[in-house]
Amino acid sequence: MDAKVFDARPCFLGEGPLWHPEREQLFWFDIINRKLLTRQAGSEREWTFSEIVSAAGWIDRDHLLVASESALLKFDIETGEHEGVAALDIGEGRRTNDGRADPWGGFWISSMGKKAETDAGAIYRFYRGKVAKLFSGITIPNAICFSPDRSHGYFADTDRGIVKRVRLDAETGAPVGEPEVFLDLAREGLNPDGAVIDADGNMWCAQWGAGRVAVYDPRGAFLKAVEIGAPHSSCPAFGGPDFSTLYCTTAREGMDEDALAAHPQSGMVFVLEDAGRGKAEPAVLI
Repeated sequence: MDAKVFDARPCFLGEGPLWHPEREQLFWFDIINRKLLTRQAGSEREWTFSEIVSAAGWIDRDHLLVASESALLKFDIETGEHEGVAALDIGEGRRTNDGRADPWGGFWISSMGKKAETDAGAIYRFYRGKVAKLFSGITIPNAICFSPDRSHGYFADTDRGIVKRVRLDAETGAPVGEPEVFLDLAREGLNPDGAVIDADGNMWCAQWGAGRVAVYDPRGAFLKAVEIGAPHSSCPAFGGPDFSTLYCTTAREGMDEDALAAHPQSGMVFVLEDAGRGKAEPAVLI
């Protein structure tokens, strides 16, 4: 199973793909270049922000919740205007990274050091107008996603090659107890990046440096892999009218001239039709 190019604009650090179910439109980020990008019916748009932006959830048809270095922003898709919804106090020398809406209308967002300093990262949750820190001591937090039965949340530390899961309160979605290891990929030399859970509870995990999205069942057993046409596959998302289309962002970060010559599609967004049984991302409540 091989993906093809969906959008040929090369991102330095493509991340955070989000399929907007009401607009049937894909959005994603070029983190280091402070850009939000989209493509719909062959039409390309992009917006540049004053600081790093990295992840989003959808609020309604015309608005996204966008995570920047200092705040969560309500972004107007038509006008490009934005306003602050909640401050993010993640500390000096840090930026946001991976993020995703949860089934309760909350939004989880991670932070990390701009130079990937050890243990400088954390994961926060925006819920009912407030931001709370959930987990700390993470170097490169990624793979934020949620099981379809709402029982667990997942996140990774790419630097350590570990994906963890944590039980969630059925009423509020807040974490209950300590996270446990779901996947230990360090022994295989694999780097778990962004991830999404499909309608069957399988995790689709982009693996930085391996040029693929690997699929694991709810017990953590490997099922298959989708090959992506660039080594630094960074984050998948399901979309399309029936959510069977897989999209995946990629990056050029860390690649020298020889590597880019060998992999000229690095940084582009890839797509694979009829990939699996995805599901719509929930809206964020603000």
